[in-house]
Amino acid sequence: MNKKHITTIVCLAIISCILMFVIEQVLQTTYFVKTLAKIFVFLFIPIAYIRFVLKENILDFLNVKHVDLKRLRLGFLFGIAAIVIVITTFLLLQDYINTDDIISDLKTRLHITPEIYLFIAAYITFGNSLLEEFYFRGFIFLNIYQTNYKWFAYLFSAALFAVYHVAIFATWFNRWLILLALVGLFIVGIIFNWLNTKSNNFLNSWLLHILADIAVVSIGYYLFQAS
Repeated sequence: MNKKHITTIVCLAIISCILMFVIEQVLQTTYFVKTLAKIFVFLFIPIAYIRFVLKENILDFLNVKHVDLKRLRLGFLFGIAAIVIVITTFLLLQDYINTDDIISDLKTRLHITPEIYLFIAAYITFGNSLLEEFYFRGFIFLNIYQTNYKWFAYLFSAALFAVYHVAIFATWFNRWLILLALVGLFIVGIIFNWLNTKSNNFLNSWLLHILADIAVVSIGYYLFQAS
């Protein structure tokens, strides 16, 4: 892949995350509308670029035609560790988190109710995690990593992954917790990237992401029940 394609991918990634921030925080659309926009931005546009600009087969590009399950062990082990870390962190910091504001934001801005929460949780765990891993790791990181810009691939994709999530929790925490979350997400992004170099596809980080999201949506369910 030449420098022109790398520049294009970087520009697309930045514009996409800015667009998602506007949809999330400025337009304050419902979760359904945001999801449709995310599917278009994080899935359809990259697939179109891979297929019609790079002129590559999607499965070959993602290196997922032949999966070695042994190479996914790290993703599973890190995922179990993530569940423990997420739940432990919540228990330690819950006194500093305004959980009422989080639930209120979910209900009023995103129109997520207790009745549909489990469906949203299932989508977040399997669908949303797939979109993010395909985009940030499969399309951005591994694409750039396979060139001579390996360090840039690590730092750019991890930083973008962290900053993108500000759009989700920008109104939930105080500035110090947001900063802590950004640092944590950046480190998580680096780990996700490293895991995928072991399998040369995004499946390791997707498995880890699924397990981590199980912990997150479980906390969300607890908060909904307690509200």
